[in-house]
Amino acid sequence: MLETLRTAIRSLLSNKIRSALTMLGIIIGVAAVITMVAIGAGASRNIQQFISGVGSNILIVMPGAASVGGVRQQAGSGATLTTEDANALQREAYALKGVAPEIFSRTQLVYGNMNWSTLVTGSTSAIFDIREWKIEDGRFFIDDEARGGAKIVVLGATVAKNLFDTEDPIGKIIRIRNVPMEVVGVLAAKGQTPWGQDQDDTAFVPFATAQRSLFRRGIANSVQRITVAAVNGDSVSEAEREINAILRQRRRLGEGEASDFDVRNMAEMLDAAAQSTKVMSLLLGAVASVSLLVGGIGIMNIMLVSVTERTREIGIRMAIGARASDIRTQFLMEALLLSIAGGVIGIVLGMSASKLITGFLGWPTVVSSGSVVLAFGFSVFVGIFFGFYPAWKASLLNPIEALRYE
Repeated sequence: MLETLRTAIRSLLSNKIRSALTMLGIIIGVAAVITMVAIGAGASRNIQQFISGVGSNILIVMPGAASVGGVRQQAGSGATLTTEDANALQREAYALKGVAPEIFSRTQLVYGNMNWSTLVTGSTSAIFDIREWKIEDGRFFIDDEARGGAKIVVLGATVAKNLFDTEDPIGKIIRIRNVPMEVVGVLAAKGQTPWGQDQDDTAFVPFATAQRSLFRRGIANSVQRITVAAVNGDSVSEAEREINAILRQRRRLGEGEASDFDVRNMAEMLDAAAQSTKVMSLLLGAVASVSLLVGGIGIMNIMLVSVTERTREIGIRMAIGARASDIRTQFLMEALLLSIAGGVIGIVLGMSASKLITGFLGWPTVVSSGSVVLAFGFSVFVGIFFGFYPAWKASLLNPIEALRYE
C-alpha cells in the first residue's frame, strides 16, 4: 500500500498543472460550502444573541389598523390604545411583571453645533427593565419624573457618541424639537438587531414629557404601543391570553368581533426568523455543494484521460505480475489524493474567506467543526465515487492489447 501511495504521488507530481486544475473544483466547492454555512450560522447566532439580549418574555401590544374611506391601512395605523389600557394591564394581568406605554418619533437632537436624528421614545421607567437595558453612565429616570414631565433624556450609545464624541454628556443640555432637555444617562451598547438596525441609535424621555412637550397626540392619552414583559418565558402564553381578555373586555367586544389591537410575541417572531435563517443556511450549503459535484466530474474526466495516456504503462505492470485490484487501487489512490489535497486547501480558503467577510463586510460568521468535517468528508466521497469508474476501467484492460497501444 505504501508503494502504491508513492507511485500515486509521483504520477500526480509529474503533471502538476493538470493536477492543480483538477483539484480546483474540489477547492472551490469545499471553500464555498464552509463559507456559506458559516454565514448562515453567524446569522443564526446573531438572532440568538438578540433574543437573549431583548428577552424571550416580551410581548408588544400594537393598535389595530385604521380604516380610511373603507380601506384598511397598515397594522398599527389606528389610535386604539391608551394609557388607561396600559394601567388596566398593570392592575389586572397577573402573568405580567412590567407594562410600559410608548409614544415615539424620529426627530433631531441638537447639542451646540452638533445634531443627530434618532428615534425618541417617551415611556415610563419600566421600559428599561422590560427591555433589559443597562446603564453605562449616569442613571435612568424614575416614575415620578415620568409622571411629572421632567425635561430629562437618556441617550443610546450611538447618539451620545455622535453628539458629544469624547465629551462627558451627563448634565449637558440638548434640544429636542427646540425643547431643552438635560442628559441624565447613557445606555450600555447593545449592537445591531439581526436585521441590521442599530439598537443604540435611540433616546428615551419621560412619558409625560413626550406627551405634553414633544409629540402632542391628536387623541388624548393615546399611545403607539404598549410593551409588556411576562413573569418568565413559561408564562408568555398565559400573559398573551390575559392581555387579549382584558383589552377585549374594556372594549366590550363580543365573541365574534375582531379586536382593534394586535398582540405580538417577540420570541415567536425571532424564533421564526431563526428557523428561516437555518433553512437559508442549508440552501446556501446545498447550492455550494453543487460545485463539489462539478469538481468530482472534473476528477473523473482527468482520470479517464490519464487511463488512456497510461495504457502502455498499465499493460507493462500487468505483464510483470500486477493484478487488476492493484491497478484499480492505484487509480483510486490518485483520485483520493486529489480530493484530499483539494479538501485541505478548500478548508483553509473557506475559513479565510469567512474571516474576510466578517472583517470587510461586518457580517457575523461562525465556522463550526461540523461544517468543516462535512465539507471535507463530502469531498473525499466525491473523489472515491468519481474516481472509481476510471480505476475500474483501467483494471479491465487486456495486458496484450494495452502493450500494443500507441
